[in-house]
Amino acid sequence: MAGHTDNEITIAAPMELVWNMTNDIENWPRLFSEYASVDVLERDGDRVTFRLTMHPDADGKVWSWVSERVADPVTRNVRAQRVETGPFQYMNIVWEYAETAEGTLMRWIQDFAMKPDAPVDDAWMTDNINRNSRTQMALIRDRIEQAAGERRTASVLAD
Repeated sequence: MAGHTDNEITIAAPMELVWNMTNDIENWPRLFSEYASVDVLERDGDRVTFRLTMHPDADGKVWSWVSERVADPVTRNVRAQRVETGPFQYMNIVWEYAETAEGTLMRWIQDFAMKPDAPVDDAWMTDNINRNSRTQMALIRDRIEQAAGERRTASVLAD
């Protein structure tokens, strides 16, 4: 059995701002609450390989892995995969963005499978990723909407 999640949120902000903030990997520790650090290992055009390190979990364990992302600014899609898979057999993520009347729709689709000796199974990880994705997406939405509001205020003051 494999795991699959599909979560989305609408952010009341322009596409360009949402795209730029969510693809600014070096800024992820300030955008996501779960990441302690990001180290970019290699950048080649729209492809970036980087190490993500999380804050310690409830047991004090620090999780870290290497991922690769390829952003396509024309289609507004990002394809990512873990290079160092850790407890996963594989982990593939697609980020999709679409303009809507309410702002920008951001969607994360994750397909994965846990290794047989992983501490949790696919069903547990599916529930965990769904729960965490909703939390992180709401946080990201709030931070981007705050940035959009600050830009509107700065623009009005400059006029």
